[in-house]
Amino acid sequence: MTMENRTTVFYVDDNLKSSRLLASVLEGSGFRVITAHDPLEALGLCRKTSFDIALLDYEMPGMTGSQLAQEIKFILPDVPVVLISGYAALPSTELVFVDAHFGLGTALDDLLWTMRTLTGAQLLTSVGHRAIAHRDNAHRVGAHGADST
Repeated sequence: MTMENRTTVFYVDDNLKSSRLLASVLEGSGFRVITAHDPLEALGLCRKTSFDIALLDYEMPGMTGSQLAQEIKFILPDVPVVLISGYAALPSTELVFVDAHFGLGTALDDLLWTMRTLTGAQLLTSVGHRAIAHRDNAHRVGAHGADST
């Protein structure tokens, strides 16, 4: 996949170590990543740059990820926003402008799948995943065929 065809993630996290790690994973998974480490810096950047999805940390100084999500949705209402946090759940009032929340115990594969789904990005699948999908489809076709006889 060429650089121009990759889904662009706008990733905002004040924790530099976490940001570098997740940005590296996202890039290795086929995404293009633009990072910001401060919510106010992020607001300025989102007015000047183009991206397909926003990935926001919840706890940041000066503005929460939920508050930043609201500001991003006012500027770019069609851009999906994913919030990540260290909490298993957040109050619904914190998720009003968020398309998905991933908290404590989230599997990385679930986060990546959701980000691709929200953006309509082409799924980068492994041979194992294709084999499982093929097996499941064959099972459904077999079951459907048995029901129709």
